[in-house]
Amino acid sequence: MTQTTQPEQKSHYSPERVGTRASLHEVLGSRRSPRAFSDRPLAAGEIISLFEAARWSPSSVNEQPWNFIAAAKSDTKAYALIADALSERNRRWAIQAPLLIVGIAQTTYLKSGTPYNHAWFDLGQSVANLTVQATAMGLSVHPMGGFDAGQIKKSFSVPDGYDAVIILAVGHAERPETLPDDLRSREEAPRMRKPLESFVFTDTWGQTSHHVSQEGFSLNSQSPN
Repeated sequence: MTQTTQPEQKSHYSPERVGTRASLHEVLGSRRSPRAFSDRPLAAGEIISLFEAARWSPSSVNEQPWNFIAAAKSDTKAYALIADALSERNRRWAIQAPLLIVGIAQTTYLKSGTPYNHAWFDLGQSVANLTVQATAMGLSVHPMGGFDAGQIKKSFSVPDGYDAVIILAVGHAERPETLPDDLRSREEAPRMRKPLESFVFTDTWGQTSHHVSQEGFSLNSQSPN
């Protein structure tokens, strides 16, 4: 009987999360976007699992507008083309990751030819699925908006009607000590988010919703570390 090998789990370095008021699922609580990556290659099964997770994301009328260009370091030409399109700020750390992925959104509905105004949103849902799957497998994903979308389209002959939206660095997270000092300090900084009161409304825009303004409501003790 063939024995299925489970993906190796790796504990993530995780700075303190500040201001969490309710419990989160362990996978969501441990998710982060590191800059320190091991150059250890991903197994073929790991890569397929990531794209299966992306494939089963919801989309408008099941149009599935997501497309991906995936390049491992062994895909020398494609990896270099993606890396070259990154901003210098991103390239300096992202080229350590063993897998780079470009997320591309289809901008018109194939069935009707009308504008697909939710395409970027649906691509985002697909990337979120991929990211959660990666975290559950002990991998990390760092999305990057700092890149030349036109250069990506030209390098990979992406046709009109498709937008290069995001590049993902994917791999096994490393300890922040492997980074230059300026990047290490950012890696080790506490994880901050806007307070719920600043973006959840009910009666009118800008007025905090009663659903999140309960004074003293806190479940910090139940939140994952």
